[in-house]
Amino acid sequence: MMHPSTVDGADQLLEALDPEQREVAVALQGPVRVLAGAGTGKTRAITHRIAYGVACGVYNPTEVLAVTFTTRAAGEMRTRLRDLGAARVQARTFHSAALRQARYFWPKVYGGELPVLTESKLGLLGNAARRNRVATDQSTLRDLASEVEWAKVSNVRPDDYARVATARGRSVTGHDLDTVARVFATYEDVKRGQGRMDMEDVLLCAAALLAEDERVAAQVRRQYRWFVVDEFQDVSPVQVALLDLWLGGRDSLCVVGDPAQTIYSFAGANASFLLDFPKRRPGTTCVELVRNYRSTPQIVAAANLLLRGSPSAGVQLRSQQSGGPEVTFREETDEVAEAEQVAADILGILDDGTPAREVAVLFRVNAQSEALEEALAARGVPYVVRGAARFFQRPEVKQAVALLRGNARGGDRSGDDLVADTRAVLAGMGWTEQAPTGRGSARDTWESLQAIVSQAEELLAFDAEARLADFVAELDRRAAEQHAPVAEGVTLATLHAAKGLEWDVVFAVGTHEGTMPIVYAEGPAAVEEERRLLYVGMTRARRRLSVSWSLARTPGGRPSHKPSRFLTGLRPPSASDRATAEGPAARRRKGVAHCGECGKPLATTAERKVGRCEDCPASYDVELFERLRSWRVERAGQEKVPAYVVFTDLTLQAIAEVKPVDPPGLLRINGIGASKLTKYGDDVLSIITGGPVAD
Repeated sequence: MMHPSTVDGADQLLEALDPEQREVAVALQGPVRVLAGAGTGKTRAITHRIAYGVACGVYNPTEVLAVTFTTRAAGEMRTRLRDLGAARVQARTFHSAALRQARYFWPKVYGGELPVLTESKLGLLGNAARRNRVATDQSTLRDLASEVEWAKVSNVRPDDYARVATARGRSVTGHDLDTVARVFATYEDVKRGQGRMDMEDVLLCAAALLAEDERVAAQVRRQYRWFVVDEFQDVSPVQVALLDLWLGGRDSLCVVGDPAQTIYSFAGANASFLLDFPKRRPGTTCVELVRNYRSTPQIVAAANLLLRGSPSAGVQLRSQQSGGPEVTFREETDEVAEAEQVAADILGILDDGTPAREVAVLFRVNAQSEALEEALAARGVPYVVRGAARFFQRPEVKQAVALLRGNARGGDRSGDDLVADTRAVLAGMGWTEQAPTGRGSARDTWESLQAIVSQAEELLAFDAEARLADFVAELDRRAAEQHAPVAEGVTLATLHAAKGLEWDVVFAVGTHEGTMPIVYAEGPAAVEEERRLLYVGMTRARRRLSVSWSLARTPGGRPSHKPSRFLTGLRPPSASDRATAEGPAARRRKGVAHCGECGKPLATTAERKVGRCEDCPASYDVELFERLRSWRVERAGQEKVPAYVVFTDLTLQAIAEVKPVDPPGLLRINGIGASKLTKYGDDVLSIITGGPVAD
């Protein structure tokens, strides 16, 4: 019988929970499944459940194992459990728990020490690839490593790999599946011959010990009687097999997850283990957490609508926050304009007092960061790239710039077409006009090289005389501006890297077809995973969410992009929608440009040049705008940079409209940050007031 003070302490733990979280906390026996929507406090619910079970005397804290997927999440869980009075509960990742058991039991069962854990597969895979006459460049080895990892966590052996991989639609760029299977088999032989094991072997060794030795299984099952597994939508077959061995037929298991956040299927994760949990374990207590404490009603409504009616639809979230601004959906002419607008918006947000660490820009692939890095650096906005190196620090980008510099200095490329010369140089690194099929390192490398090709196209559009030497100088300038170290800044991250994080303000960029969903997402299941990936990105935002896309890759480029199919029903009609509705003639108009004053499509080259209809008066001082443009051409020539690097036409038009008279007024113009104010502020103010410009 529990002491009254123990009962009071346990009940106090429940007071901090909402009704659904409390339902989780008091379900201490039998199998339990919790479907926890984004931002619904799942960690709070499961840590209080464990602490409540300990406080009630149902759980011995040393007999509880809480399992999650990252060391960060495990550390957060341990901290919360300690604060709740359950400090002796073990919270570990699958790999950490398995490695601890394998190191303890291996010598007792097999004699000798456990094989040495290798930090990276690449060296061993390089050996295996050479034996099979397969290329050993870093991109190929990384792709092979990813495929070996998928096979092993999916319990697929080398002999079965080609058959199973074919059925699952797997691929490795440039190699047939039989070749991959041979490399996989050789890798296993090389690894065993060197007395080594990889991270997947950790799980397999622990499972083998429990399956093959009843004494080991009995000891582990005496040690741990109660299990909680977080992020259960991400478990792989080998992790489920290990969990079943830990349980040994018992039902003392609570699993928590959100099928709408399944974004790692390509790496072996399988949400069916979460969805079918009640079928596999009769008598399961099922609870749904639907109260979202993170985001405003506007953000939650958009996230719900994104999944509504789709196979990915999960729990229907209900925001518990007060109202906020509407989610914004914005279409830009090209990716540079999109990045410039996002950077300008961020500058305004920071000026209004939001800390830089509370702002994030999320994108589908790493190569999309370059335009954003450029736009933020030009405004003096600090930023950090999460989960990847900054664009110009990536190995393939460094190599590409070095090759371009060598060709420029040696005169190997002396043609009249900068873009053709750039493509020819990068072709030596494997760049092709057509992107590689499928995901992987080869695709990532191509995306980075394609971004460099796009920069060459961008430069040539603004300077028809530009050559390789000019382009290398432009790349060096960008690299110098983007390499400044920062202690804190705006977060730039892929949607995958954003999982588990949150910010006050989120910009989801590049949401056009071909990028969202990604072009190599083939088949309904792959496309649905892309929808869930966007859902994860949108639900990272607490107070403000902006979703944007562009019509073209580069300024002046053909507007071939279309808004993502996932935004249908979420966003209002855009300029490109209206142009399409007007018929084929409107669609043929270059850039689908519209008047900046009345909004009508621009019909002539002259109108597109000035950005307004011939009969629409400009809202800005045209004479001042032309003076500013003349100064910009001269200044760009002095600095040997494209004119737009100094100021874009839109920024000059804003200056000519507002006519600021002091530095603070200039800073309020989109496109002007602290660094540009320092470099150009005095000149611009002199032009506005009619004074002389300094030499």
